Amino acid sequence: MKRLLAFALCLVLVLTAVPVQASAEPVTINVYNWGQYISDGTDGYIDVNKAFTEATGIKVNYMTFDSNETMYTKLKTGGSTYDVIIPSDYMVARLIAEDMLLELDFSNIPNYKLVDEAYKNTAFDPDNKYTVPYTWGTVGLIYNKKYVDEADLGSWDLLWNTKYSGKILMFDNPRDAFAISELLLGIDINTEDPDELRSAAYKLIEQKPLVQSYVMDQIYDKMEREEAWIAPYYAGDYLQMVQENENLSFFFPKEGFNLFIDAMCIPKSCQNKAAAEAYINFLCGAEVSGENLDYLGYSTPISAAKEFMDPDTVASDIAYPSSETLANGSAFSFLDEQTNQLMDSLWLEVKTQGSVDTYAIVCMGVVTAGLALYFIIHGIRKKKRIANRCKKWKTE
Repeated sequence: MKRLLAFALCLVLVLTAVPVQASAEPVTINVYNWGQYISDGTDGYIDVNKAFTEATGIKVNYMTFDSNETMYTKLKTGGSTYDVIIPSDYMVARLIAEDMLLELDFSNIPNYKLVDEAYKNTAFDPDNKYTVPYTWGTVGLIYNKKYVDEADLGSWDLLWNTKYSGKILMFDNPRDAFAISELLLGIDINTEDPDELRSAAYKLIEQKPLVQSYVMDQIYDKMEREEAWIAPYYAGDYLQMVQENENLSFFFPKEGFNLFIDAMCIPKSCQNKAAAEAYINFLCGAEVSGENLDYLGYSTPISAAKEFMDPDTVASDIAYPSSETLANGSAFSFLDEQTNQLMDSLWLEVKTQGSVDTYAIVCMGVVTAGLALYFIIHGIRKKKRIANRCKKWKTE
């Protein structure tokens, strides 16, 4: 059940939560976040970016990416500047290691005190210098109850079940895809062993003929419209999808799953650091976090925010799994550069395995036709030579 947050209350809370007030000079910040990952005013929920601008005068130029790898490439190659980015834990560690983030001034982020201690001093930012958690969540399997047999549920092997060939979707990013294959094979999802990575890749190649398509944000339409029946994805997104199609359901595979934190950071390309920190602080307000994540379906790292959420959301064993369920989850770690390069190379092999190379087929056709023509002409000439010899012999 969804709630409406009164606009007047919104205005009061944002004015009290943001340390930077509107200035004479208009300021715009560039925010780079996952798609479908902020409350935008739909169904009466708060429009986060609009409310922030109304409270501070700071405008938000909001852009989206569909994977950590896409975000990293855009950031690494330059050409675009961002003031706030929201990558996942393992990617944060990579950005820190490559000196791509600015340290935060927490005097501009007083709402950081609301963040639960469980989400501080993390493995990816042990000294709490660069990040403020935005959400946390899990990965599992989404399926359509109308078409998928209950007897087939429970394991990641559902994604390799030939019964559902052509109705299976798969992650379109290497880290999530390899993790599923590794879990199914009993391999550590943070392995850096080349042989284990190759084994995971071969398993994904084995799956490819069954896959309808590799997706990220496209999963919404495909699952909601029942174009596909099975897909691995983030639990928070499932909770949005099921509101559009009640036939969808979700489970945590028995082999384990990824447990992640997405965090707000400021990259070195930032042009408006104080304004960026005001935005981060705003998203950490208990009321804003509650309303925002109630809409998203993802889990809040701020317990105080739950007071402003629908009780059904807080009680959800998908948004907030039991400690027993969470014990079966594992976080991604930062992998060394050599491992990342090997995984990217193997992922390319997975994606291109069995693909039709039109150019090669055309070339082979030309060569074949050429050879056929050669032998035809050669045969005609040979027959003429024989005929001429016979003619000459007869005249003699």
